Amino acid sequence: MSTAAYFIGLGAASAAALLGAVLPARRRLLAAAVLSAAACLAALVGAGDVLVSGHAFSVHTAQVLPLTGVDLSLDPLGALFVAATAVVGLAVSCYSVGYGVHATPSRIATATLPAFLATLLLVPAAASVATFMVAWELMALTSLLALLTDHRRRRETRDAAQWYAAMTHIGAAAILLGLVLLAAHAGGQSFAAIAAHRRQLSLPLTSVVFVLTLFGFASKAGAVPLHVWLPRAHPEAPSPVSALMSGAMVNLGVYGILRVGEDLLGGGEMWWWLVVAALGVVSAVFGALHAAASTDTKRLLAYSTVDNVGLVLIGVGAAGALAAGGQQALAGLVLLAALFHLVNHALFKGCLFLGAGALQHAAGTRDLDRLGGLARKMPATAIFFGAGALSISALPGLNGFASEWLLFEGLLQGFASRSAVTVAALLAGVATLAITGGLTATAFVKALGVGFLGQPRSEGAGAAREVGPSMLIGMGFLAGGCVVLGIVPGVVLPVIDRATTAGLVAGASRAIRPGLGLALASVHSEIDPGLLVGGLLVALVVAWGAVRLAPRSAELRSPRRAAAWGCGRDLQTARMEITATSFAEPLQRVFADVLRPDHDLEVTHTAESRYFPEAITFHQRVDDAVERVVYRPVMAAVAWWGHLARRVPNGSVHRYLAFGFATLVLVLVVLA
Repeated sequence: MSTAAYFIGLGAASAAALLGAVLPARRRLLAAAVLSAAACLAALVGAGDVLVSGHAFSVHTAQVLPLTGVDLSLDPLGALFVAATAVVGLAVSCYSVGYGVHATPSRIATATLPAFLATLLLVPAAASVATFMVAWELMALTSLLALLTDHRRRRETRDAAQWYAAMTHIGAAAILLGLVLLAAHAGGQSFAAIAAHRRQLSLPLTSVVFVLTLFGFASKAGAVPLHVWLPRAHPEAPSPVSALMSGAMVNLGVYGILRVGEDLLGGGEMWWWLVVAALGVVSAVFGALHAAASTDTKRLLAYSTVDNVGLVLIGVGAAGALAAGGQQALAGLVLLAALFHLVNHALFKGCLFLGAGALQHAAGTRDLDRLGGLARKMPATAIFFGAGALSISALPGLNGFASEWLLFEGLLQGFASRSAVTVAALLAGVATLAITGGLTATAFVKALGVGFLGQPRSEGAGAAREVGPSMLIGMGFLAGGCVVLGIVPGVVLPVIDRATTAGLVAGASRAIRPGLGLALASVHSEIDPGLLVGGLLVALVVAWGAVRLAPRSAELRSPRRAAAWGCGRDLQTARMEITATSFAEPLQRVFADVLRPDHDLEVTHTAESRYFPEAITFHQRVDDAVERVVYRPVMAAVAWWGHLARRVPNGSVHRYLAFGFATLVLVLVVLA
C-alpha cells in the first residue's frame, strides 16, 4: 500500500505540472491545484503507512537514468520528511487557487509549483548517490524557476535568484564531491552498500566527507553563515513558494545531515556533532536577532527560519554528541525533540508565510510600518496568523511550546554527561533557547501587534479586505495543526520516535511513553498540555464570572469607552501609534555592534525660515552582518579580478601564444 500510494503521489504531482503548462488560463490553475492536493494526500498515506508499520520499501529501475538506474527507498526517517512536506503542500495547493485569482500566473509559474512539490517528495526517498543528486538538483532548479516567476517586474527578484542559485550550486558541488568520495571508497554508490562498508572507511576520509556534506546541506537549511539567500529569496518569491521553501525545503538540509552523518557514516566522531551544534547556536541567535529588527514581514519570517533551523541543529548536534559519548537514551530523546520541532516549524512557518501573502495581497505592502488595523478588516487572517505567531513564540497550548519544552528537557538531562565538552555544548544550547525565546517573542509581538492592531497607516491597509475562502482554508489547515499538536502532541510523537530509533541512533530505546501528552520514558518528567490549556480556560471563565457578578459602583456601571490603542484619549490618529521601526529601536541600540543599522534623516524646512521644519523623514535599514563582512568583500575581490582579466585578451596573437607557451611549460614542470 505504501509503495503504490507514494508513487501515485509522485505521478499526480508530475501530472499537475504538465496540466499547468498546457491547459488554458481559466482551467490550469484549478487543475494543477486539485492534482497537487491529491498528490500530497497520496504521499501522506504512503509515508504514514511506513511510519506506523516501521517497514521501508525499496524500488530499483534501470529505465530512467543510464548506467546507474534509479534507486528509491523510503524508511521511517525519509517518510517523516515526506509527511511534513505533504501536509504543507496540501495547504499550499488549496491556498494557490485563491492566490492566483489576484494575478493569473503564467504557464511556467503554474507548472513550476507542482514540479517543485514533486521534487520535495522525491528527495527523501533517493537511495543512491546518482538518484539523490539528480533529485537534489531538480529541486534546486524548480525552486529557482518558482522564485523567478516575477522576474520581469522586479530587479530585486533577479538579484535574489542570483544569490540563491550561487549558494545552492556551491552547496550541491560540495555534496556531490563528498558523496562521490564516499562511494568510490565504499565500493558502490547505493546508500545500502555505503552503509554496509562504513566500518572499512578511514577516519580522515569520513571526516572530510562529513565536512563537505555538512557545508552543502547547511547551505540549503539556511544555517549561518550560509544563510544569505534566505532573507533575499523569501521576500521576492510568491507566498506559496515561500511556504514550501521554508516549511519543506530547508528541512531537507537537516535530512541530509542526518542521512549522511548517522546512516551512511554511522555516527562518527563527537567533534562532528559539536560543530553542528555550534552552527545551530550561531544560527539561532543571529536569526532571532535580525527577525526582531526587521520591518519587512517576509524578511522577518525568513530570519525566523534561520532561528528555528538553528534550534533543530542544536538538537541534532547534541544528539550526535551524546550518542558518541555512549548515552544512547538521551541522544534518542534530544533527536526526537529536534525532529518534532522540525515538524512543528513546517506547520507554523507555512501558516505564517501564507498569512504574509494574504496581507500583501490585501494591503499591497509587506512593510509593517505601513500596515495596522487589519484585525477588523481581515479577522480570519488575523486569527490564523496569530495562531502561527503564538506557536513560534512557544506559547503553552501550541505546538511550538511542546517541541521547545521537549528539547529543553532533553538538553537539561544531558548535563549528567561525563564529557566536559558535551556539557558545555548543552549549556550553550540551553542558553540559546532562553535568549532566542525572548527575541522571537519580541519579533512576533511586533508583527502581530503593529500589523493587525491600531489604525491603518496607509491607504492600502485602510482599503484591505478579507481574502478568499481557498486562501483561508489553506491557512486554517496549518493553524489547526499548530493547535492540535500543541494540545495533544502524543498523537504524532510515537511515529517521530520510530523515525528516531530506526537505525539513526544505534541502540536507542523509545523516548516517549504512550499518551496524549509529553511523558518521557528515560527520565521521570511529564507534562500534559491539554490539562494545562483546560486549567487556563477554567481560570479565565472563573475570573470572568467573578468580574461580572461582583457589585460595581455607579461610576463603573457607565464607564467611558475609548479605543484600546488610544491611551484614554478621545482623539487618536495613526501618527500617534508605535511603528515596527520604533518598536525595535531599543533592541537595535543594545545590539548595535552586531546589527549596525544605517540611519537616514531628511529634514525639509519651510521656505520662510530654516528654523521651521516642514517635513521630517526617517529611514532605517539593517543589513545582514555576515553578508556585509564576509560576502561583499569576496564579491568585490572577484569583480576586481574580473576587471583585471578583461585587459588580458587585447586581440594580440603574440600575447595568446605566449600564454599558451607559459601554460605548457608549467604543465610539463608539474608532471616532471
